[in-house]
Amino acid sequence: MTDPLPDPYAGGAPLARAGHGKPGTPKLTLLLVAAAVLGGAVAILGPRLLTPSSGISSRPTPSFITAIREVSRLETAEVHVEKVVDLTDKQSRFFDLVETRDALLLVAVGHATVGVDLSKVREGDVTFTPETGVASLTLPEPEVFSANLDEDQTYVYARSTDLLAKRNEHLEASARREAVRAIEKAAMTSDVMGRAKAQAERQLKALGAQMGAKHVEIHWR
Repeated sequence: MTDPLPDPYAGGAPLARAGHGKPGTPKLTLLLVAAAVLGGAVAILGPRLLTPSSGISSRPTPSFITAIREVSRLETAEVHVEKVVDLTDKQSRFFDLVETRDALLLVAVGHATVGVDLSKVREGDVTFTPETGVASLTLPEPEVFSANLDEDQTYVYARSTDLLAKRNEHLEASARREAVRAIEKAAMTSDVMGRAKAQAERQLKALGAQMGAKHVEIHWR
């Protein structure tokens, strides 16, 4: 006669499944493996996780802004001037009873250079909108960069010294300085300055187009 099956709900020690060790051993093994994997991931990725992320972004700016500042002085007009300077040094003799003269006539030929000093462009005077490709420039007024005499063509046409007059050795130098001032004055006329502005606008717009600007707006202070 076959023995009766044991009652699983009866008191006594719990039964173990066939082919397995102690109860709970597979779960413990899985937990240990997961902990090892997690520890390795933390060791590898830890520095990256603890380091704050950062990204460097740059807004495109036109290279012609730098090019404009590097130009510094933009020469846009040159004026050729011919001037006759009549200079007289009046002298008195014998207690102002006699007036004498030392006179000089100078034929002066020279030129003046007019342009825009781009080193005076301030921060904010140059702007560029990448979305539209429009550049805006605010420029200082044109000025006279230089005024010089042409020594090969400048000469003393006449020199006369009265009998009782003393020859003024500085008279020719004074006449030359007067000629240079006349050349500067001729270069500062509205007509010359207008042509200097127009030429500056043409050159800077062409430079902007070469550097990628679709449209360049020029403003004057």
